[in-house]
Amino acid sequence: MKYKLLGLAVVLGASIFFTSSGLGYLDYDNKKNGMLLQILMGSLDQLHYDADELDNDFSKKVYNLYLKQLDRNKRFFIQSDVDQLSAYETKIDDAIENPNFDFLELSVELFEKRIAETEAFYEDVLAEPFDFSKDEYVEFDFDKLTYATSSEELKERWHKWLKYQTLTRLHDAIEEQEKALEKDPKAEKKSYNEQEAEARERVLKNHKDWFKRMNRLDERDRMSAYINAITNAQDPHTGYFPPKDKEDFDIQMSGKLEGIGARLIERDGYIKVTEIIAGSPSWKQGKLKAEDLILKVAQADGEPVDVVDMKIGDAVQLIRGKKGTEVRLTVKSVDGTTKVIPIIRDVVLLEEGYAKASRLSIDGEENSIGYIKLPRFYADFSNSGGRDCSDDVQAEIAKLKKEKVGGIILDLRNNGGGSLQDVVEMTGLFIDEGPIVQVKAKEGAPYIYEDEDPSIQYDGPLVVLVNSFSASASEIMSGALQDYGRAVIVGTGSTFGKGTVQRFIDLDRALSGSYDELKPLGSVKMTIQKFYRINGGTNQLKGVIPDVILPDAYSYIEVGEQEQEHAMTWDEIKPLDYNKWDGISKFNEIVRNSKLRTKANESFQLIEENARRMKKRSDKTSFTLCLDKYRKEQETNEKESKTYEDTLEKEIDKLQVHTLLDDKASIESDTTKAQINDDWHKSLKKDNYVFEAINIVKDLQRASNAYSNNDKK
Repeated sequence: MKYKLLGLAVVLGASIFFTSSGLGYLDYDNKKNGMLLQILMGSLDQLHYDADELDNDFSKKVYNLYLKQLDRNKRFFIQSDVDQLSAYETKIDDAIENPNFDFLELSVELFEKRIAETEAFYEDVLAEPFDFSKDEYVEFDFDKLTYATSSEELKERWHKWLKYQTLTRLHDAIEEQEKALEKDPKAEKKSYNEQEAEARERVLKNHKDWFKRMNRLDERDRMSAYINAITNAQDPHTGYFPPKDKEDFDIQMSGKLEGIGARLIERDGYIKVTEIIAGSPSWKQGKLKAEDLILKVAQADGEPVDVVDMKIGDAVQLIRGKKGTEVRLTVKSVDGTTKVIPIIRDVVLLEEGYAKASRLSIDGEENSIGYIKLPRFYADFSNSGGRDCSDDVQAEIAKLKKEKVGGIILDLRNNGGGSLQDVVEMTGLFIDEGPIVQVKAKEGAPYIYEDEDPSIQYDGPLVVLVNSFSASASEIMSGALQDYGRAVIVGTGSTFGKGTVQRFIDLDRALSGSYDELKPLGSVKMTIQKFYRINGGTNQLKGVIPDVILPDAYSYIEVGEQEQEHAMTWDEIKPLDYNKWDGISKFNEIVRNSKLRTKANESFQLIEENARRMKKRSDKTSFTLCLDKYRKEQETNEKESKTYEDTLEKEIDKLQVHTLLDDKASIESDTTKAQINDDWHKSLKKDNYVFEAINIVKDLQRASNAYSNNDKK
């Protein structure tokens, strides 16, 4: 970026001061905003791992990102508006360097004008019944659409969007009534016209609420959106937080709020689920999945509120609630099916987020396999006697060794990461001393985290299970064990691919005392470091590619870091010296055997078929506005989805799951623990990935025995 500021010295962990007085020509608000911009850009230049040059190319990135964030669905601006704004496409860098907000002010002026126009006609559109017999379609991939050339064309698009929203509600109402009449022929029956009118009324109410929210946005909201286009153009994890938003973020990250236990992001106008927290109400309920889009939120049997195009903070306020209350989420899955998921709000069951183990066997064989589930990498830094995952996993290994298991499966699927130090210590349980990960800042040599303990807690056959939602710390551990050749990594494609580190920078610390009246400025969450494997490559973007790749519902769909706009690239630095593990022989044969078993496994064949089906569904962006066609499509989707779900709900007859002897007394004396343990074992008995991992461990055992025998000869 090479952004120079007189008197600005940015040092991580130290104060930074801005003393320039060259902003006097601006009014008070713009003086504050100009100061905010300069401090922000100086901080990015000094601290961001790979800050962009402040040039025309960067200006274009900000321009396109801002326009997309402001009107991502091309529902307000028309082409003449964009033509006016395009004059600033290569001038934003200049407006940052010498602060002015002409582009922002023009965009807000045009946007508010179009909102007022739309607000004037949408009620008229919804006042008349729609004709759902026409063979019409509406496009929802807005990259395929150009901007409307006139207000009349824009109104016609709005007519289709409103019609589609009414169609989905009408379909739901008809289906709900049909099910009610099946149960009770005397149940209330409404005519088609009544249902259609009620569907339009619901859409009208949702849009009235939406326009109210839009009209409440003030200059600070607009400025925040503009600045976030600048920060997000650096990378998707770098963002600006006004004081109130930072406060909300801190509350969310504290984990003390009662709710559903799902991490959410705002993406292209939708509220998207990125992670289900282990032990949470969503996790217990089992239906909500990562990659689901939340369309509507209802309080118990109350009227659902449409959250499409809603700010994520507002949507979260609807989803949160007191323990014991019910929230109903209408979600759209990757395969295109829409369903209502009822969830009873509760606090997270912390115990379910901790490591736990069981013993697995096939057909009652004496040679059993140990299984350890680690939902997250946790550590209690505030309590010297608190639990941390490396100690807990070590304890589970000790229990499994007492039962003389022939191998261990470590399950890191859906593990979103956590404590870095515990990653290092936990990896050290399976290897002798050596480097685990490299962490590099913008300047200087990388810092190397090492396992300095030469002892090995477990040296037997080891399989690590990962998937597309194994991220950060999970990727560090699986990558290190793969580089050492210590374990066979088994997964469903590459892991999440987040190889960066962020830190919050308080921008107020950049102001000298004479500028106290401009406080508070807020904070910036900034990417300041990158993780690198000991082989020199980063996990960023590519993730960890498993040794054995199994079919998965998301096999053909972009998930993880690669779907993020302006994600940082993959690169490599100098590899480290480390001693490879020599305990795995016949590696290629083990991988080949797994491929042969997978091809012959009916469940995996169905998973593969479903993955292709989901890819086809996710690629579909144009949807019918004909009620009969829509209902038939939904019926087909639901039948196909149910076939897949029913197959995966079948228990694997050959697989047995056993409670560890050291845990039996504690579990059997507590009915809640016993029920949780029973439910867990039932889910394991349905898990085809665990079953295949057992087979791979057995192949490792046979290869190890052959290796030992040859060594003896």
